[in-house]
Amino acid sequence: MDYKITILKGDGIGPEIVNEGIKIFDKIGKIYNHNFIYKRGYLGGESIDKYGVPLSEETIKLCKESDSILLGSIGGPKWDDIDPNLRPEKGLLQIRKALNLYCNLRPAMLFESLKDSSPLKESIIKGGLDIMVVRELTGGLYFGPRNRDEEKAYDTLLYSNFEVERIAKKAYEIAKLRKNRIINVDKRNVLDSSKLWRDVVIKVGEDYPEVKVDHMYVDNAAMQLVVNPKQFDVILTGNLFGDILSDEASMLTGSIGMLPSASLGDSKLGIYEPVHGSAPDIAGKEIANPIATILSVAMMLKYSFNLVKESEAIEASVKKVLDQGYRTPDIYSEGTKKISTSQMGDLIAWNIH
Repeated sequence: MDYKITILKGDGIGPEIVNEGIKIFDKIGKIYNHNFIYKRGYLGGESIDKYGVPLSEETIKLCKESDSILLGSIGGPKWDDIDPNLRPEKGLLQIRKALNLYCNLRPAMLFESLKDSSPLKESIIKGGLDIMVVRELTGGLYFGPRNRDEEKAYDTLLYSNFEVERIAKKAYEIAKLRKNRIINVDKRNVLDSSKLWRDVVIKVGEDYPEVKVDHMYVDNAAMQLVVNPKQFDVILTGNLFGDILSDEASMLTGSIGMLPSASLGDSKLGIYEPVHGSAPDIAGKEIANPIATILSVAMMLKYSFNLVKESEAIEASVKKVLDQGYRTPDIYSEGTKKISTSQMGDLIAWNIH
């Protein structure tokens, strides 16, 4: 089967890590008889250099005609002093809006072989971690009515039934691909918006009887993530709470260079990208960690194309290579084998079966 993928390499280390992701697509295509067709677009600083804007109409059109999008990373000091409305980061916000991407997936995975990198005690994380935060991306406190004058300021945490319903459906569908468990996080004891949120989540759950749903206040969830993180599988929550909890969960793994993410809408089209930034200080040195991008490829196969077996093959290969002791410099420790960006991509591609 053919899959059309827009490649947005971006800035800094973006081109290097995306190239390793393409190696993974190619190996999966060869083994499982899929045809991945790549189209090159431009976002962020590279788009500013080419078109004068962080996102061009040409790239928007290309993305809309694709089945999904792989993004490297954007930004860098080269573009720090330009008009704020033309900064590279504006391109990312614009493409999410143009594609109506309202669901952010932030997994926090800790491989057993990297457990020493985690700030948590071994007794808490033994066996590794695998948490998926499903965050509503386009509503809530960040997008509600706001105002500021000399004496006061306010921001409004606003959600509609429709906004909660569509993100809840995403979470239930993702739970079906995992362990059929959701912990919904809100602040129902204080906020009317959370009362609506939970009521809608429960109502949507009636269509997913196989998925078990529990509820937790956000302050307790923040505590439980460090006390007993293995109780979590899928976390469903709003924009503000998701922003905070996904960052907290990511630090349980010890290295941001290992973490993928996805932004999704109503169709299979989504943007898949590593959580980390463009790291311009190490660009071109062949020392960037490509694993977050490679795991983003795995996420795309699972959540956009429903190629679960292929996705799991990538994850198994990453685990195998790490278990064999291979490390890029950011996760290197004494007794392991330090390798380059491209060598890590080659090894992971080689071990996919």
